[in-house]
Amino acid sequence: MENVSVTDSTPVVDDAVPAASQQEAAAEQEADVATLETEGEVAADYIEGLLDIADLDGDIDMDVDGQRAAVSVIGEGLGHLVGSGGEVLEALQELTRLAVLRETGERSRLMLDVGGYRARRRAELAEVGARAAQQVKDTGEPVRLNPMTPFERKVVHDAVAAAGLRSESEGVEPERFVVVLPSLPS
Repeated sequence: MENVSVTDSTPVVDDAVPAASQQEAAAEQEADVATLETEGEVAADYIEGLLDIADLDGDIDMDVDGQRAAVSVIGEGLGHLVGSGGEVLEALQELTRLAVLRETGERSRLMLDVGGYRARRRAELAEVGARAAQQVKDTGEPVRLNPMTPFERKVVHDAVAAAGLRSESEGVEPERFVVVLPSLPS
């Protein structure tokens, strides 16, 4: 069973922009949402096929989250699709992105979640970023975090920015990591 919901699809209206430009922007945003919905549908079909092959039960939920399609597989006993540290989930996401590319001809930034792993990990990483930011505020010294995936680094960068500090990624995959830095003097 597939559930579809769309967030952030309301066009933004700016009084300083002529009405024709606002209409063009709204049409472009609607086209972007439609493209992301198509990516989600292709991804959901691909994942559904994999679940059938593996004889696994799971509900598929599709969404548009910001500027990317998001597909979640919800169900019990799906832990082996996540793997240790999410490595199977990362591989499954890349395969799903390739399926979308094959079908649409366009690269996808689709985000795949299985069993709520990414949602839980996002909350954990936001806390890691907030604690590192607080440590930098307390000591004035940069803090280097452990290597992370691109998804994980993005969550930490966002948490650090929300705390009013800056951060950078350093290193080379798969050992790329975040460094939390003191804010620049005003």
